[in-house]
Amino acid sequence: MERGDVRGHYEELAAEYDEHWVYGPDYIPWMSGRIAEALRLSPTNRIADIGSGTGLFAREVARQLQPRHPILCVDPSETMLRQLGTPPPSGLTPIVASAEDIAEGRADLPYEQVDAMWLKESVHHITDQARTLRGLADRLTTGGRLLVVMLPATIQYPLFQAALDRFEELQPDPAHIQQHLSTAGLDAGLTHVEHELRIDRDKYIGMVRARYMSLLSTFSDSEIEAGIEEMKAAYPEPVLVFPDRFAFVLGERPGESV
Repeated sequence: MERGDVRGHYEELAAEYDEHWVYGPDYIPWMSGRIAEALRLSPTNRIADIGSGTGLFAREVARQLQPRHPILCVDPSETMLRQLGTPPPSGLTPIVASAEDIAEGRADLPYEQVDAMWLKESVHHITDQARTLRGLADRLTTGGRLLVVMLPATIQYPLFQAALDRFEELQPDPAHIQQHLSTAGLDAGLTHVEHELRIDRDKYIGMVRARYMSLLSTFSDSEIEAGIEEMKAAYPEPVLVFPDRFAFVLGERPGESV
């Protein structure tokens, strides 16, 4: 997807974004907990969520962690960040900027360097991943951590086949992201986490129709409707059960963490 298309997609989805991403009551706390655990977050850390959207995960991390410094919710869509509320919740500071803006020093941050940052399912929107991840790595303190949370190269979502095929064509390989972090001077590793999703089929079809994944915005209305008919035939059960598996690519700047 082109950058303008991506931004337009999220601008249109902003008001309903949280509804589409909250699969169930356990999902956000589970993922936020895994992010905090992988990054070894502490209340004294200066933290940034790059590509935060509406702050779904940053909000939950702040609730769990009670940080002494506000978590920076960085996103190029002001409309998405507006969903944080006015004023934003305690512990969160919205920053209208892209990952590239942060990496290349085009955006001012309240912290000169950060102790931890994460990108949750946003790295595939970055055009020059090696350059941008290197720039983000440069914003880390000694011992700072950068976590890229992304879907693996293949997924087992109950989508229509054309969407699954296009996903595989467009999705970056987590191993390549690990290599980018290593090249940026970080000690990088790759692990996986998995969470079982159980979701009402009609709700999931509604999410697909609303193009909850940016991938789906590459299909026309007629293609989406044809895909939904294919999904209804392939998945007749009222509740869909499928694994949500994520690659966690963690890079750490050598030295003692703060």
